[in-house]
Amino acid sequence: MSTFDDKVALITGAGSGIGRAMAVAFAKAGARVVACDLDKERAEATAAGIGEAAVAVQADISAQESAADLVEAAIAAYGRIDVLCNNAGIMDTMALPHDITAELWDRVLRVNLTGTFLVTHAVLPHLLSQGGGAIVNTASEAGIRGGTAGAAYTASKHGVVGLTRSVAWAYAKDGIRCNAILPGPTMTAIAENATFDPTGAARLGPVLALGERMAQPEQMADAALFLASDAASFVNGAIVPVDGGWSAA
Repeated sequence: MSTFDDKVALITGAGSGIGRAMAVAFAKAGARVVACDLDKERAEATAAGIGEAAVAVQADISAQESAADLVEAAIAAYGRIDVLCNNAGIMDTMALPHDITAELWDRVLRVNLTGTFLVTHAVLPHLLSQGGGAIVNTASEAGIRGGTAGAAYTASKHGVVGLTRSVAWAYAKDGIRCNAILPGPTMTAIAENATFDPTGAARLGPVLALGERMAQPEQMADAALFLASDAASFVNGAIVPVDGGWSAA
């Protein structure tokens, strides 16, 4: 795989889990990293762990002004952005559609889907002006199934899949590639503050059991690294399950 020397990677949700693993992986491959997280201390911890090749930025990607400020902070730090990993996301409660609240629906869609759009929207002019770049979105198994999460999370990740394909198609002739990974069950902290609805969790149980093997965040980061690299130069609009075969069941 080609290296990322002299390239800059902006990674959201970099304070823990898959995002932190992505930040470390891109730095090891030679990139300078902008580690973004809603939690300032977690972002700073990721950047400190990498060292001089990383800076931390606190941002709420669900807010347009904050997303735009994040991108400008990355440009101010390093002068360019070559790779965007839209990784930040939150879980729902796994509630069935008739039980989910409108407030939770709005929050999950706002972070997972609108946040991905807002950061992409802010980055695209820079990628266009420099003649190309790579975007890797973190979708989910829930982006191609109906029974691996609650209604809000499932809808949001289906939306990320659609957004990925739309961006890939729209900017293919501009040297901009956009792909998505679909993590299966992975050892992350995404659900650490979640309270799960028992009825929804029981209904989803048989499907969730198919993905009993747990991946490490680094396995997701490796897939993102490949999709962003020159080794994947003709891969665009791909929706790539990284799930140990779960989606093949």
